Amino acid sequence: MHGFDFAGKRILCASVSAISLSLSLPVCASMGNLGTTYGVMPTDVASAQALSMFNTQVSATYYNPAYLTKDPRGELTAGLLHAEQELRASGPNRDGDVVSSSPSQHVLIGMKTNLGSLTRFGHPLYLGFIAGVEKYGKEMLAFSSETSETGQFLQYGKEPLFLNLGGATRIWRGIDAGVSARITLEAEAELIATSNLAGDTEKEKLSVNAKPSLKSILSVNIDYADTFCPDQACFLDGWETAISYRTKSTSSTTISSNVIVSQTIPAPGLSLAVSTIDSFQPETLSIGTQYRGDGWRIGGSVEQQKWSELESVFANDSVKDQQGVAAASRMKFDDILVPRLGGEYNLNENFAFQAGIAFEESPLKSDRNPEVNYLDTDKIVVGLGLSATYDRTRLLAYPVRFDIGYQYQQLQKRDFTIVDFNGNEEAVTADGDIHVVSGSVTLKF
Repeated sequence: MHGFDFAGKRILCASVSAISLSLSLPVCASMGNLGTTYGVMPTDVASAQALSMFNTQVSATYYNPAYLTKDPRGELTAGLLHAEQELRASGPNRDGDVVSSSPSQHVLIGMKTNLGSLTRFGHPLYLGFIAGVEKYGKEMLAFSSETSETGQFLQYGKEPLFLNLGGATRIWRGIDAGVSARITLEAEAELIATSNLAGDTEKEKLSVNAKPSLKSILSVNIDYADTFCPDQACFLDGWETAISYRTKSTSSTTISSNVIVSQTIPAPGLSLAVSTIDSFQPETLSIGTQYRGDGWRIGGSVEQQKWSELESVFANDSVKDQQGVAAASRMKFDDILVPRLGGEYNLNENFAFQAGIAFEESPLKSDRNPEVNYLDTDKIVVGLGLSATYDRTRLLAYPVRFDIGYQYQQLQKRDFTIVDFNGNEEAVTADGDIHVVSGSVTLKF
Protein backbone atom coordinates (compact mmCIF):
# COMPACT_ATOMS: atom_id res chain seq x y z
CA MET A 1 0.00 0.00 0.00
CA HIS A 2 2.86 2.36 0.79
CA GLY A 3 4.42 1.51 -2.59
CA PHE A 4 1.14 2.39 -4.31
CA ASP A 5 0.97 5.76 -2.50
CA PHE A 6 4.58 6.52 -3.38
CA ALA A 7 4.08 5.60 -7.00
CA GLY A 8 0.86 7.59 -7.23
CA LYS A 9 2.52 10.73 -5.91
CA ARG A 10 5.49 10.39 -8.25
CA ILE A 11 3.22 9.81 -11.22
CA LEU A 12 0.97 12.72 -10.33
CA CYS A 13 3.99 15.04 -10.11
CA ALA A 14 5.39 13.76 -13.41
CA SER A 15 2.04 14.03 -15.17
CA VAL A 16 1.17 17.50 -13.98
CA SER A 17 4.72 18.76 -14.54
CA ALA A 18 4.83 17.45 -18.11
CA ILE A 19 1.47 18.92 -18.97
CA SER A 20 2.25 22.23 -17.28
CA LEU A 21 5.46 22.57 -19.26
CA SER A 22 3.62 21.79 -22.47
CA LEU A 23 1.02 24.45 -21.72
CA SER A 24 3.71 26.95 -20.62
CA LEU A 25 1.58 28.10 -17.71
CA PRO A 26 3.66 30.19 -15.25
CA VAL A 27 2.71 30.48 -11.60
CA CYS A 28 1.62 33.47 -9.49
CA ALA A 29 -1.44 34.40 -11.52
CA SER A 30 -4.46 36.39 -10.35
CA MET A 31 -8.14 35.76 -9.59
CA GLY A 32 -9.05 38.83 -11.66
CA ASN A 33 -8.04 40.58 -14.85
CA LEU A 34 -6.32 43.72 -16.05
CA GLY A 35 -9.55 45.70 -16.53
CA THR A 36 -11.04 45.09 -13.09
CA THR A 37 -7.85 45.05 -11.02
CA TYR A 38 -6.06 48.19 -12.27
CA GLY A 39 -7.60 49.68 -15.43
CA VAL A 40 -6.86 49.07 -19.10
CA MET A 41 -5.51 52.37 -20.46
CA PRO A 42 -3.61 55.10 -18.56
CA THR A 43 -6.77 57.23 -18.34
CA ASP A 44 -8.56 54.34 -16.66
CA VAL A 45 -5.66 53.87 -14.24
CA ALA A 46 -5.50 57.61 -13.48
CA SER A 47 -9.22 58.02 -12.80
CA ALA A 48 -9.45 54.82 -10.70
CA GLN A 49 -11.81 53.65 -13.49
CA ALA A 50 -14.33 56.36 -12.55
CA LEU A 51 -14.24 57.82 -16.10
CA SER A 52 -13.73 54.50 -17.89
CA MET A 53 -17.34 54.34 -19.07
CA PHE A 54 -16.78 57.67 -20.86
CA ASN A 55 -13.35 56.98 -22.36
CA THR A 56 -13.27 57.46 -26.14
CA GLN A 57 -10.20 55.22 -26.45
CA VAL A 58 -10.22 51.49 -27.29
CA SER A 59 -10.67 50.48 -23.63
CA ALA A 60 -14.34 51.33 -24.20
CA THR A 61 -14.68 47.81 -25.67
CA TYR A 62 -14.44 46.49 -22.10
CA TYR A 63 -16.09 49.18 -19.96
CA ASN A 64 -18.76 50.62 -22.28
CA PRO A 65 -18.61 49.47 -25.94
CA ALA A 66 -21.38 51.94 -26.85
CA TYR A 67 -18.87 54.78 -26.32
CA LEU A 68 -16.86 53.68 -29.36
CA THR A 69 -19.16 55.95 -31.39
CA LYS A 70 -18.00 59.16 -29.67
CA ASP A 71 -14.93 59.68 -31.85
CA PRO A 72 -15.53 58.96 -35.57
CA ARG A 73 -11.81 58.71 -36.37
CA GLY A 74 -9.90 55.44 -36.39
CA GLU A 75 -7.39 54.80 -33.65
CA LEU A 76 -4.29 52.68 -33.05
CA THR A 77 -2.95 52.48 -29.48
CA ALA A 78 0.12 50.83 -27.95
CA GLY A 79 0.97 50.91 -24.27
CA LEU A 80 2.69 49.38 -21.25
CA LEU A 81 1.52 48.78 -17.68
CA HIS A 82 3.70 47.93 -14.69
CA ALA A 83 2.16 47.07 -11.31
CA GLU A 84 4.54 46.71 -8.36
CA GLN A 85 3.03 44.82 -5.42
CA GLU A 86 3.96 44.20 -1.82
CA LEU A 87 1.35 41.93 -0.26
CA ARG A 88 1.87 41.16 3.41
CA ALA A 89 0.62 38.79 6.10
CA SER A 90 2.26 39.51 9.43
CA GLY A 91 2.15 37.24 12.48
CA PRO A 92 4.09 36.75 15.74
CA ASN A 93 5.63 33.46 14.56
CA ARG A 94 6.79 34.64 11.11
CA ASP A 95 10.30 35.63 10.11
CA GLY A 96 9.03 37.92 7.31
CA ASP A 97 5.63 39.30 6.41
CA VAL A 98 5.86 39.58 2.58
CA VAL A 99 3.66 36.93 0.93
CA SER A 100 4.04 38.12 -2.67
CA SER A 101 6.01 40.82 -4.46
CA SER A 102 5.98 39.61 -8.08
CA PRO A 103 5.06 42.44 -10.49
CA SER A 104 2.42 42.41 -13.22
CA GLN A 105 3.81 43.74 -16.51
CA HIS A 106 1.54 44.16 -19.51
CA VAL A 107 2.03 45.22 -23.09
CA LEU A 108 -1.17 46.58 -24.63
CA ILE A 109 -2.33 47.05 -28.19
CA GLY A 110 -5.70 48.24 -29.40
CA MET A 111 -7.45 49.50 -32.50
CA LYS A 112 -10.82 50.88 -33.47
CA THR A 113 -12.26 51.87 -36.84
CA ASN A 114 -15.52 52.72 -38.62
CA LEU A 115 -16.78 49.88 -40.81
CA GLY A 116 -19.78 51.83 -42.07
CA SER A 117 -18.19 52.29 -45.51
CA LEU A 118 -18.42 48.54 -46.07
CA THR A 119 -22.20 48.76 -46.41
CA ARG A 120 -24.54 50.63 -48.77
CA PHE A 121 -26.46 52.21 -45.90
CA GLY A 122 -23.77 54.69 -44.87
CA HIS A 123 -24.67 54.15 -41.21
CA PRO A 124 -21.61 54.29 -38.91
CA LEU A 125 -20.61 50.95 -37.39
CA TYR A 126 -17.59 51.03 -35.10
CA LEU A 127 -15.34 48.07 -34.30
CA GLY A 128 -12.85 47.98 -31.42
CA PHE A 129 -10.21 45.48 -30.31
CA ILE A 130 -7.76 45.45 -27.40
CA ALA A 131 -5.30 42.87 -26.06
CA GLY A 132 -2.96 42.73 -23.08
CA VAL A 133 -0.21 40.15 -22.58
CA GLU A 134 1.86 39.60 -19.42
CA LYS A 135 5.63 40.07 -18.97
CA TYR A 136 5.68 42.68 -21.73
CA GLY A 137 4.36 40.21 -24.27
CA LYS A 138 6.47 37.16 -23.32
CA GLU A 139 3.76 35.28 -21.39
CA MET A 140 0.60 34.54 -23.32
CA LEU A 141 -0.91 32.67 -20.36
CA ALA A 142 -0.25 33.32 -16.68
CA PHE A 143 -1.95 30.50 -14.80
CA SER A 144 -1.72 29.19 -11.25
CA SER A 145 -4.03 27.20 -9.01
CA GLU A 146 -2.82 26.00 -5.65
CA THR A 147 -3.41 25.50 -1.97
CA SER A 148 -1.14 27.30 0.47
CA GLU A 149 0.12 26.81 4.01
CA THR A 150 1.25 30.42 4.39
CA GLY A 151 -1.60 32.34 2.70
CA GLN A 152 -2.19 33.66 -0.82
CA PHE A 153 -3.93 36.81 -2.00
CA LEU A 154 -7.14 36.40 -3.98
CA GLN A 155 -6.93 39.16 -6.58
CA TYR A 156 -3.27 40.01 -7.20
CA GLY A 157 -0.35 38.53 -9.11
CA LYS A 158 0.26 38.09 -12.81
CA GLU A 159 -2.81 38.78 -14.89
CA PRO A 160 -4.21 36.31 -17.45
CA LEU A 161 -4.42 37.12 -21.15
CA PHE A 162 -6.69 40.15 -21.65
CA LEU A 163 -8.61 40.04 -24.92
CA ASN A 164 -11.69 42.03 -25.89
CA LEU A 165 -13.49 42.58 -29.21
CA GLY A 166 -16.61 44.70 -29.69
CA GLY A 167 -18.70 47.03 -31.81
CA ALA A 168 -21.14 49.92 -31.46
CA THR A 169 -23.58 52.04 -33.43
CA ARG A 170 -26.10 54.85 -32.91
CA ILE A 171 -29.67 53.57 -32.61
CA TRP A 172 -31.44 56.93 -32.18
CA ARG A 173 -30.49 60.54 -31.58
CA GLY A 174 -28.15 60.70 -28.60
CA ILE A 175 -28.57 56.98 -27.83
CA ASP A 176 -25.78 54.54 -28.68
CA ALA A 177 -25.64 50.79 -28.11
CA GLY A 178 -22.66 48.47 -28.06
CA VAL A 179 -21.77 44.82 -27.58
CA SER A 180 -18.42 43.14 -27.09
CA ALA A 181 -16.96 39.77 -26.16
CA ARG A 182 -14.53 39.05 -23.33
CA ILE A 183 -12.40 36.17 -24.62
CA THR A 184 -10.86 33.64 -22.22
CA LEU A 185 -9.26 30.25 -22.83
CA GLU A 186 -10.29 26.82 -21.63
CA ALA A 187 -7.35 24.41 -21.84
CA GLU A 188 -7.60 20.62 -21.86
CA ALA A 189 -4.63 18.24 -21.60
CA GLU A 190 -4.40 14.43 -21.66
CA LEU A 191 -1.37 12.27 -20.85
CA ILE A 192 -1.10 8.50 -21.41
CA ALA A 193 2.18 6.84 -20.42
CA THR A 194 3.96 3.87 -18.87
CA SER A 195 6.12 4.58 -15.82
CA ASN A 196 8.41 2.91 -13.30
CA LEU A 197 8.44 3.59 -9.54
CA ALA A 198 11.06 6.32 -10.01
CA GLY A 199 8.61 8.33 -12.11
CA ASP A 200 10.46 7.83 -15.40
CA THR A 201 7.91 7.55 -18.24
CA GLU A 202 7.97 5.94 -21.65
CA LYS A 203 5.50 5.29 -24.49
CA GLU A 204 4.08 8.75 -23.76
CA LYS A 205 1.16 10.28 -25.58
CA LEU A 206 0.39 13.90 -24.75
CA SER A 207 -2.33 16.05 -26.28
CA VAL A 208 -3.16 19.65 -25.43
CA ASN A 209 -6.11 21.68 -26.67
CA ALA A 210 -7.21 25.22 -25.87
CA LYS A 211 -10.50 26.69 -27.02
CA PRO A 212 -11.82 30.22 -26.60
CA SER A 213 -14.75 31.02 -24.37
CA LEU A 214 -16.78 34.12 -25.27
CA LYS A 215 -18.56 36.13 -22.58
CA SER A 216 -20.72 39.08 -23.57
CA ILE A 217 -20.59 42.73 -22.54
CA LEU A 218 -23.62 44.93 -23.34
CA SER A 219 -23.99 48.67 -22.89
CA VAL A 220 -26.15 51.69 -23.70
CA ASN A 221 -25.05 55.33 -23.60
CA ILE A 222 -27.40 58.35 -23.50
CA ASP A 223 -26.47 61.96 -24.28
CA TYR A 224 -29.46 63.81 -22.82
CA ALA A 225 -29.05 67.03 -24.80
CA ASP A 226 -28.94 65.23 -28.16
CA THR A 227 -31.93 63.09 -27.18
CA PHE A 228 -34.33 65.59 -25.65
CA CYS A 229 -33.30 68.99 -27.07
CA PRO A 230 -31.30 68.54 -30.27
CA ASP A 231 -30.03 71.61 -32.13
CA GLN A 232 -30.73 73.95 -29.23
CA ALA A 233 -29.27 74.81 -25.85
CA CYS A 234 -30.97 73.42 -22.74
CA PHE A 235 -30.25 72.56 -19.12
CA LEU A 236 -29.33 68.98 -20.12
CA ASP A 237 -26.25 70.07 -22.07
CA GLY A 238 -23.15 68.14 -20.98
CA TRP A 239 -24.96 65.32 -19.15
CA GLU A 240 -24.44 61.68 -20.11
CA THR A 241 -25.39 58.35 -18.56
CA ALA A 242 -24.15 54.86 -19.39
CA ILE A 243 -25.27 51.38 -18.32
CA SER A 244 -23.06 48.35 -18.87
CA TYR A 245 -23.51 44.66 -18.11
CA ARG A 246 -20.70 42.07 -18.11
CA THR A 247 -21.35 38.36 -17.70
CA LYS A 248 -19.06 36.28 -15.48
CA SER A 249 -16.04 34.59 -17.04
CA THR A 250 -13.25 32.24 -15.98
CA SER A 251 -10.00 30.84 -17.31
CA SER A 252 -9.83 27.09 -16.69
CA THR A 253 -7.63 24.05 -17.23
CA THR A 254 -8.60 20.37 -17.21
CA ILE A 255 -5.84 17.75 -16.96
CA SER A 256 -6.43 14.00 -17.23
CA SER A 257 -3.81 11.25 -17.24
CA ASN A 258 -3.73 7.47 -17.34
CA VAL A 259 -0.44 5.88 -16.29
CA ILE A 260 0.60 2.23 -16.10
CA VAL A 261 3.30 1.53 -13.48
CA SER A 262 5.56 -1.42 -14.29
CA GLN A 263 5.15 -4.32 -11.81
CA THR A 264 2.82 -2.21 -9.65
CA ILE A 265 -0.24 -0.89 -11.50
CA PRO A 266 -1.29 -2.95 -14.54
CA ALA A 267 -3.47 -1.81 -17.42
CA PRO A 268 -5.68 0.18 -17.67
CA GLY A 269 -3.45 2.04 -15.20
CA LEU A 270 -3.86 4.82 -12.65
CA SER A 271 -6.29 7.55 -13.72
CA LEU A 272 -5.73 11.09 -12.45
CA ALA A 273 -7.97 14.07 -13.19
CA VAL A 274 -7.58 17.73 -12.25
CA SER A 275 -10.03 20.49 -13.18
CA THR A 276 -9.33 23.98 -11.88
CA ILE A 277 -9.79 27.69 -12.58
CA ASP A 278 -7.24 30.46 -12.30
CA SER A 279 -9.07 33.73 -12.90
CA PHE A 280 -12.67 34.73 -12.23
CA GLN A 281 -14.44 37.88 -13.39
CA PRO A 282 -17.78 38.34 -11.63
CA GLU A 283 -21.04 39.27 -13.29
CA THR A 284 -21.00 43.06 -13.16
CA LEU A 285 -23.65 45.74 -13.63
CA SER A 286 -22.28 49.29 -13.91
CA ILE A 287 -24.10 52.63 -13.99
CA GLY A 288 -22.15 55.82 -14.64
CA THR A 289 -22.87 59.52 -15.15
CA GLN A 290 -20.69 62.41 -16.22
CA TYR A 291 -21.08 66.14 -16.71
CA ARG A 292 -18.88 67.90 -19.26
CA GLY A 293 -18.28 71.62 -18.82
CA ASP A 294 -16.07 74.09 -20.69
CA GLY A 295 -12.64 72.45 -20.53
CA TRP A 296 -13.44 70.07 -17.70
CA ARG A 297 -15.60 67.10 -16.79
CA ILE A 298 -16.54 65.17 -13.67
CA GLY A 299 -18.06 61.74 -13.44
CA GLY A 300 -18.64 58.69 -11.34
CA SER A 301 -19.95 55.17 -11.43
CA VAL A 302 -21.25 52.40 -9.21
CA GLU A 303 -20.54 48.73 -9.94
CA GLN A 304 -22.38 45.74 -8.56
CA GLN A 305 -20.07 42.72 -8.68
CA LYS A 306 -21.66 39.29 -8.00
CA TRP A 307 -18.79 37.46 -6.33
CA SER A 308 -21.17 35.06 -4.56
CA GLU A 309 -21.21 32.97 -7.76
CA LEU A 310 -17.59 32.04 -7.08
CA GLU A 311 -18.75 29.68 -4.30
CA SER A 312 -20.40 27.32 -6.79
CA VAL A 313 -17.43 27.62 -9.18
CA PHE A 314 -14.99 26.56 -6.45
CA ALA A 315 -17.26 23.64 -5.55
CA ASN A 316 -16.27 21.99 -8.85
CA ASP A 317 -12.58 22.91 -8.59
CA SER A 318 -10.31 19.91 -7.94
CA VAL A 319 -7.58 22.03 -6.33
CA LYS A 320 -9.72 24.37 -4.22
CA ASP A 321 -12.46 21.73 -3.76
CA GLN A 322 -14.80 22.82 -0.98
CA GLN A 323 -17.13 19.81 -1.10
CA GLY A 324 -14.89 17.88 1.31
CA VAL A 325 -14.87 20.78 3.78
CA ALA A 326 -17.50 21.20 6.49
CA ALA A 327 -20.22 23.64 5.41
CA ALA A 328 -19.31 26.13 8.14
CA SER A 329 -15.67 26.18 7.00
CA ARG A 330 -16.22 26.66 3.25
CA MET A 331 -15.18 29.89 1.58
CA LYS A 332 -17.94 32.49 1.48
CA PHE A 333 -18.17 35.43 -0.90
CA ASP A 334 -20.40 38.51 -0.86
CA ASP A 335 -21.76 40.59 -3.72
CA ILE A 336 -20.25 44.06 -3.47
CA LEU A 337 -20.85 47.64 -4.63
CA VAL A 338 -17.84 49.65 -5.83
CA PRO A 339 -18.25 53.47 -5.92
CA ARG A 340 -15.88 55.53 -8.08
CA LEU A 341 -15.46 59.29 -8.57
CA GLY A 342 -13.13 61.10 -10.96
CA GLY A 343 -12.55 64.21 -12.99
CA GLU A 344 -10.54 65.71 -15.84
CA TYR A 345 -9.34 69.26 -16.34
CA ASN A 346 -7.90 70.64 -19.60
CA LEU A 347 -4.87 72.73 -18.69
CA ASN A 348 -4.83 74.07 -22.26
CA GLU A 349 -5.51 72.76 -25.76
CA ASN A 350 -2.72 70.20 -25.53
CA PHE A 351 -2.65 69.00 -21.91
CA ALA A 352 -5.32 67.43 -19.70
CA PHE A 353 -5.04 66.29 -16.09
CA GLN A 354 -7.06 63.37 -14.61
CA ALA A 355 -7.66 62.20 -11.06
CA GLY A 356 -9.91 59.67 -9.39
CA ILE A 357 -10.69 57.76 -6.22
CA ALA A 358 -12.53 54.52 -5.46
CA PHE A 359 -13.31 52.26 -2.52
CA GLU A 360 -13.45 48.52 -3.15
CA GLU A 361 -14.85 46.30 -0.43
CA SER A 362 -13.43 42.80 -0.17
CA PRO A 363 -15.78 40.14 -1.59
CA LEU A 364 -14.17 37.43 0.60
CA LYS A 365 -16.53 37.02 3.53
CA SER A 366 -14.74 34.23 5.40
CA ASP A 367 -11.51 34.97 7.29
CA ARG A 368 -10.68 31.28 7.77
CA ASN A 369 -10.52 28.94 4.76
CA PRO A 370 -8.34 25.90 5.57
CA GLU A 371 -5.54 24.82 3.20
CA VAL A 372 -6.52 27.25 0.40
CA ASN A 373 -5.92 30.17 2.81
CA TYR A 374 -7.05 33.07 0.63
CA LEU A 375 -6.37 36.60 1.87
CA ASP A 376 -8.24 39.69 0.69
CA THR A 377 -8.95 43.11 2.20
CA ASP A 378 -10.86 46.31 1.55
CA LYS A 379 -8.84 48.80 -0.48
CA ILE A 380 -8.68 52.50 -1.24
CA VAL A 381 -7.66 53.36 -4.79
CA VAL A 382 -6.28 56.76 -5.83
CA GLY A 383 -5.09 57.74 -9.31
CA LEU A 384 -3.46 60.64 -11.15
CA GLY A 385 -2.70 61.09 -14.84
CA LEU A 386 -1.73 63.40 -17.67
CA SER A 387 -2.66 63.41 -21.37
CA ALA A 388 -0.70 65.33 -23.99
CA THR A 389 -1.67 65.94 -27.62
CA TYR A 390 1.03 66.77 -30.14
CA ASP A 391 -0.58 68.70 -33.01
CA ARG A 392 2.24 69.53 -35.39
CA THR A 393 3.31 66.21 -36.79
CA ARG A 394 5.17 66.46 -40.09
CA LEU A 395 4.26 63.01 -41.36
CA LEU A 396 0.86 62.20 -39.81
CA ALA A 397 -2.49 63.66 -40.81
CA TYR A 398 -3.87 63.72 -37.26
CA PRO A 399 -2.41 64.66 -33.84
CA VAL A 400 -0.59 62.09 -31.70
CA ARG A 401 -1.77 61.55 -28.13
CA PHE A 402 0.44 60.52 -25.20
CA ASP A 403 -1.02 59.31 -21.88
CA ILE A 404 0.56 58.44 -18.57
CA GLY A 405 -1.26 57.30 -15.44
CA TYR A 406 -0.30 56.42 -11.87
CA GLN A 407 -2.40 54.54 -9.34
CA TYR A 408 -1.88 53.67 -5.69
CA GLN A 409 -3.89 50.95 -3.96
CA GLN A 410 -3.78 50.69 -0.19
CA LEU A 411 -5.00 47.36 1.17
CA GLN A 412 -6.54 47.90 4.60
CA LYS A 413 -5.51 45.69 7.50
CA ARG A 414 -7.62 42.59 8.12
CA ASP A 415 -7.18 39.62 10.45
CA PHE A 416 -7.20 36.03 9.15
CA THR A 417 -6.64 32.56 10.56
CA ILE A 418 -4.21 30.48 8.50
CA VAL A 419 -4.77 26.70 8.69
CA ASP A 420 -2.00 24.47 7.32
CA PHE A 421 -2.32 20.93 5.91
CA ASN A 422 -1.95 19.41 9.39
CA GLY A 423 -4.72 21.53 10.90
CA ASN A 424 -2.40 23.90 12.81
CA GLU A 425 -3.74 27.45 13.10
CA GLU A 426 -1.94 30.79 12.93
CA ALA A 427 -3.35 34.29 13.35
CA VAL A 428 -2.08 36.81 10.78
CA THR A 429 -2.88 40.35 9.71
CA ALA A 430 -3.06 40.97 5.95
CA ASP A 431 -2.40 44.30 4.22
CA GLY A 432 -0.44 45.61 1.26
CA ASP A 433 0.57 48.38 -1.12
CA ILE A 434 0.30 48.40 -4.93
CA HIS A 435 1.87 50.99 -7.23
CA VAL A 436 0.79 51.05 -10.88
CA VAL A 437 2.30 53.04 -13.75
CA SER A 438 0.83 52.95 -17.25
CA GLY A 439 1.70 54.77 -20.48
CA SER A 440 0.39 54.74 -24.04
CA VAL A 441 0.75 56.33 -27.48
CA THR A 442 -2.33 56.81 -29.67
CA LEU A 443 -2.37 57.47 -33.42
CA LYS A 444 -5.54 58.65 -35.17
CA PHE A 445 -6.44 57.83 -38.74
